Amino acid sequence: MARRILLIDDDDLLRAAIGELLESSGYTVASAGSGDAGLAMFRTARPDLVITDLSMPGPDGIDVVRALSGAVPRPRIIAISGGAERLDSLSGLRQAQAVGADRILEKPFRANALLGVVHEILEDPGPEAGSAGTG
Repeated sequence: MARRILLIDDDDLLRAAIGELLESSGYTVASAGSGDAGLAMFRTARPDLVITDLSMPGPDGIDVVRALSGAVPRPRIIAISGGAERLDSLSGLRQAQAVGADRILEKPFRANALLGVVHEILEDPGPEAGSAGTG
């Protein structure tokens, strides 16, 4: 069974490119163009992994990471960002990690870097995976 990934990014072209890359690598991908749409889609898609941009209107990526970190079962989360200011981007990525992102990637990134992180994170289920439904 293909692993399910939810991709949340308000940049239509980037979202389409990343979605195609992930699908061509065998993953099942659902995508959303906003934090609100992504959180709503999460409830029905129940992905194994969520990749979210940080800089979005409405609930931003930090809000998304914070909300998903409390989900049961908790998905793995990759936060991506690449604002115009490098320091702002890095600060946002560090904040995302502090509120629950498993990994962070600064844009622009190479396709193989993203695929490497996705594969690594999905092959390592983390401490929450083994305890889901046992409490």
